[in-house]
Amino acid sequence: MTNHSDNISTADKKSLASALQLKYKEQEDFVSSVFLGLKVCFFLLSIVSLIKIGYSSKVRLSRFKEIQDSYLFEKSRYESLSSRFDDLISFEGQQRFMKDQDQIISKDIIRVIWR
Repeated sequence: MTNHSDNISTADKKSLASALQLKYKEQEDFVSSVFLGLKVCFFLLSIVSLIKIGYSSKVRLSRFKEIQDSYLFEKSRYESLSSRFDDLISFEGQQRFMKDQDQIISKDIIRVIWR
C-alpha cells in the first residue's frame, strides 16, 4: 500500500509541477505582452513628440526668417534716411535738399522759397 500511495503522490506532484509551470508560463507571457504594449505606446509617443517638435521648429524658423527680413528692410531704410540726413546737414546740403524738392513737387504747383 505504501507503494501505491507513493505512486499517487508522485503523479500528483508531477501534475502539480506541470500545472505550476503552465501557470508560470502564462504569467510570463502576460507580463511580456504588457511590456510589449508599453514599448509600443512609448514608441508612438516618441514619434508624435518628434513630429510636434519638427512642426514647432518649422514655425519658429519661418517667424525668424520673417523678422530677419523685416529687420534688414528697416536697416536699409534707416541707412538711406541717415545718409540723406547727413547730406542735408553737410556743406551745401540745403541746396541739394532744395533740388530734391524741385523734383518731388509737380510742375503746376506754385512754390514759395523763403530766404
